[in-house]
Amino acid sequence: MSAGIRCMMMRGGTSKGAYFLADDLPADPAERDDLLLRVMGTPDARQIDGIGGAHPLTSKVAVVSPSDRPGVDVEYLFLQLGVEEPTVSDRQNCGNLLAGIGPFAVERGLVAPEQGRTSVRIRMVNSDSVATAVFATPGGAVEYEGGTAISGVPGTAAPISLDFEDTEGSACGALLPTGNVRDVVDGVEVTCVDNGMPVVVAAASDLGVTGYEHPADLAGLRDRIQSLRLAAGKLMGLGDVTEASVPKTTLVAPPRAGGAVCTRTFIPLRVHASIGVLGAVTVATALLMDGAVGHDLADLPAPGAPMGIEHPTGRLDVAVELDGASVRRSSIVRTARKLFDGTVFPRRSL
Repeated sequence: MSAGIRCMMMRGGTSKGAYFLADDLPADPAERDDLLLRVMGTPDARQIDGIGGAHPLTSKVAVVSPSDRPGVDVEYLFLQLGVEEPTVSDRQNCGNLLAGIGPFAVERGLVAPEQGRTSVRIRMVNSDSVATAVFATPGGAVEYEGGTAISGVPGTAAPISLDFEDTEGSACGALLPTGNVRDVVDGVEVTCVDNGMPVVVAAASDLGVTGYEHPADLAGLRDRIQSLRLAAGKLMGLGDVTEASVPKTTLVAPPRAGGAVCTRTFIPLRVHASIGVLGAVTVATALLMDGAVGHDLADLPAPGAPMGIEHPTGRLDVAVELDGASVRRSSIVRTARKLFDGTVFPRRSL
C-alpha cells in the first residue's frame, strides 16, 4: 500500500501513540491490524521502519469515531501493538492514551469546543465503559500548554481530568473475578482485581525482592511473573493469557516517598517505567479492601482523598471511592500533547 493515511501522533499521559479516525482505516479488523503493524514497524525490536518507539508504551494506537449512543460523544478503541512480535491486542484499555481522546475529537471536528473548558464523554470500546474528559479550550481551541506536571513526563502541560464510570470488571466481568479478596496462586498470595484493568497484586517480598528496585534489575523475575499470571489468568476468567497483554502484575511495597504504596508493574513481562492509569486505579481499589494484598502495608489517605501510587519514575495520584464491594467513583488528572498531525506512509508488507 503506497497511499498515506491521516494520522495524529500524541503523547497521552506517560504513553505515546498514533491516533486515527476509524473512517481512515480499513473496516475489516484483520486488514486494519495488518496496516497498523506496517505503520508501527512491527515486528522489529527497533521498529526502525515505522513510527513505533521500540517500547510497548510507544507502540499504541487509538481508533476514534463518533458515537450514536445517547450521552456519549465518541467511541475509543485502544489497540496495543507488539514490538518484536506482530501482535495486535484489544483486550485492555489504555488510560494514558485516553487523555488525548478529548483533544483529538475536538481537533478532528467530532466535538464542538466550548468556550473555556470542554467536556467530552468517551465510550471505551474495549470495556464498554465511559470516561468523561474535561480540558481547556480557550477561544475554542485545545490548549496543550499549562502548569501541571506528571511523573515520567518532562516539563508541564495543561491538565486533563478523567472521571471513570462502570469500570468494574472491565475484562473479567467482576471487580473480584475469582470471587475472593485474596487467593493463593502459584504459591503466592495475591489479590486479583479489575477496575478498568485486570491486575494481579502481590507483595514484592513474597517474590524475593524489595519492590524498590530499578526496573532493569527485575528482569530476572520474567519467568516467575509469567507462571503467576498464566495461573491467575485462568482463575480470572481470561483463559490462556500466554500471548495476551493482561493481566498485568503489580508488586507492592510500603511507600517511601509520601505516597500510599510503592509499586513495580509488569506489562505483562517487561517492567513498566511508571504505572498505567487504569492499572493504578485498579491497584488503588485493591488497597482499599480489607484483607487484600497490600492493604496492611499501605499508608492510606483519608476517605475520598487522592491516593499516591509510587512507581519507578515518581508517583501517580488517583481517587477511588468504594461503596462496600462496589466502586462509587474513580478519577485522575493527566496531560496530553499533540506531537504531529499529518500523513503516515506504511511499508508495503510485513
